[in-house]
Amino acid sequence: MSNRTLAIIKPDGVQKNLIGQIITKITEAGFKIKAIKMVRLTKDSAGGFYEVHKGKFFFEGLIEYMTSGPCVPIALEKENAVADFRKLIGTTDPALADKGTIRKLYAASKAENVIHGSDSDENAAIEIAHFFSRKELLENSVS
Repeated sequence: MSNRTLAIIKPDGVQKNLIGQIITKITEAGFKIKAIKMVRLTKDSAGGFYEVHKGKFFFEGLIEYMTSGPCVPIALEKENAVADFRKLIGTTDPALADKGTIRKLYAASKAENVIHGSDSDENAAIEIAHFFSRKELLENSVS
């Protein structure tokens, strides 16, 4: 899985109608979309996804935010996917993000930062499996 990562266009990105612009940035950076869907997370699903943050001061707010509207999880493929995607999206705080990154361009704040990206190869595999079945990923593979 070292060549895959998960992106999620978060509810604020969907609400601001940024899906097309964000996907364009992703594909222009050389990522291949392996699977994509629009979902509305439940509190249980969001809580499971962000379980690593359970007990942290921002956990409840994060769950509230991620269940506030639809989001778009995307399984991506590219060599060095995790690191390259983290560079493309920029730091969590858009005020500190590099020029041209997705968060610098579109995020309103550290809390509402329009996009999620996996932080490690191990987490990418877990996160992709949270949203996509092996069958969904295989159906979108090109031979």
